[in-house]
Amino acid sequence: MPKVKGRVTFQENLCKGCGLCVSVCPMKIISLDKEKINEKGYHPATVKEMDKCIGCTNCATMCPDVVITVERITE
Repeated sequence: MPKVKGRVTFQENLCKGCGLCVSVCPMKIISLDKEKINEKGYHPATVKEMDKCIGCTNCATMCPDVVITVERITE
């Protein structure tokens, strides 16, 4: 059976740093990037360990501003 992975991208300058995506990620790989501030003045969400993403789309579904895209990749 092929292994399904995901790749998450954020429109960082539209992210308001609400953290809802962080709370719903079952793999706990999303965090707010405390090293960065976007155009709106917020710490945007980011994924540091993309290889652990399972492509569940919980983050994109939860995002109130629709700034998250999830690609599902079959390996």
